[in-house]
Amino acid sequence: MRNRIFHLLSAVCLTLLIVSCGDSQSSETPAAAGDDYLVTIKTNMGEMKAILYDETPKHKENFLKLVNDGFYDSLIFHRVINSFMIQGGDPGSKNAAPSQPLGSGGPGYTIPAEFVTSLFHEKGALSAARQGDQVNPERASSGSQFYVVQGTVTPRAQLEGTDQGKIIAAFRECMQTLPESDLAKEYQAVMTENPGDNAAIEAKVNSTLDRLTELTGRTFKMAEDRIEKYSTVGGTPFLDDQYTVFGKVISGLDIIDNIAMVQTAPGDRPVEDVRMFISVEKMPRAEIEEKYEYKYPVALEQ
Repeated sequence: MRNRIFHLLSAVCLTLLIVSCGDSQSSETPAAAGDDYLVTIKTNMGEMKAILYDETPKHKENFLKLVNDGFYDSLIFHRVINSFMIQGGDPGSKNAAPSQPLGSGGPGYTIPAEFVTSLFHEKGALSAARQGDQVNPERASSGSQFYVVQGTVTPRAQLEGTDQGKIIAAFRECMQTLPESDLAKEYQAVMTENPGDNAAIEAKVNSTLDRLTELTGRTFKMAEDRIEKYSTVGGTPFLDDQYTVFGKVISGLDIIDNIAMVQTAPGDRPVEDVRMFISVEKMPRAEIEEKYEYKYPVALEQ
């Protein structure tokens, strides 16, 4: 099943609809020292425990600073979409009126993207929100807004073939950063000659995957570790390599489900506010793994 993914190619981006924020300046944050931390996200619907990845040091350092400053305390999960994700971190949500639009607030800076092959959008992934590609081609992250993945389980058979998310990423790179290439011009010609015909551009891209790989250096098969997680635990594979994953909920996945199922108003804001209070404590990796029966990704082991 292809999920008609090429309906999204014509618009060149699916995920712009998910997580947007208004930050515009970059933050120069120091690299994390490598200490291990346990993050506690308390809500009025239960408590989640999470870890932060050393592989994304700028995001780790920034998140720790904001938590220690009390930045997140009493903010709400202002955007909730069942079977997808729960999002928070807009400072304007602390005292927001029920009908107040949210999602554009932040600390006034962004964090450079940190895409890591071993980190992906499995259920529980803690990931950074960002503005869309049109205004944020470097895919820099919001300084404070984040989302926690719920997602759905995808049958293995749908994941073992060509990875449509990777094709989208390569297509986007071709059209946006290599527009003068012969391949980009061919794609543009197909879209110009067949306006609104998604099947035409889908067929053209699928017939030129070898050339697309040669041009961008990208391959289109999903790694086995991702297939295993997405086909058993679930997640949102189409967000991979587009938004920075910097941590993971390792206890309280059911709380994600509970929050995701709340009644929402137009704009996906919960009718009843779901507030967060976040704290961190240093804890040795071995203790975290034993206490929460969690194994850090191999790529992160020291």
